[in-house]
Amino acid sequence: MKIRLALSLTATLFLVACGSSSSDSNTTATVVENSASATGFNDADVMFAQMMIPHHEQAIEMSDMALDPTTQASKEIIGLATQIKAAQDPEIKQMKDLLTAWGQPLTAAADVDHSTMMDGMLSLEDMDKLGALKGPEFDYFWAQSMIAHHEGAIEMAEVVLADGSNTEALALAKEIVSAQATEIDILKAIPKP
Repeated sequence: MKIRLALSLTATLFLVACGSSSSDSNTTATVVENSASATGFNDADVMFAQMMIPHHEQAIEMSDMALDPTTQASKEIIGLATQIKAAQDPEIKQMKDLLTAWGQPLTAAADVDHSTMMDGMLSLEDMDKLGALKGPEFDYFWAQSMIAHHEGAIEMAEVVLADGSNTEALALAKEIVSAQATEIDILKAIPKP
């Protein structure tokens, strides 16, 4: 009886697997693509993606503030905010896709010490202060905040470059270091009002 049940379950699983792969070739392509991303990752890669997602999300939130006409941000700040948002939105998607391919949660476990990995994040009070500023005062505080934010992201990227193993995560980390270092140089030129 147990052998018959095991054979029946095996046959059912085989039919389900065949049915799902033959009915949708896109699903098969996605599985193959995801399995390529899933190879060769370690804890440093996972932590990098899990921590960088909320880090990028806050940079996008800050960028949205700069793009709000009520802040009266300068054209330079608006240009940088647009650039940051355009770069970091797809990076968030890429990191979520990697974590999914690795079979890992999108967020770190609650017992993980985020403080060492989240340098540069603005507090709620700082975000409120930024939202209350206008014109040149907004520009300067936004620039100084984004400098610290980018420096934190670069530190996180350097950790995975030293300890990570996944080729996609390492390529993304290199891209983050390069792009954000360039943006820091531009941000440092924003004058104090």
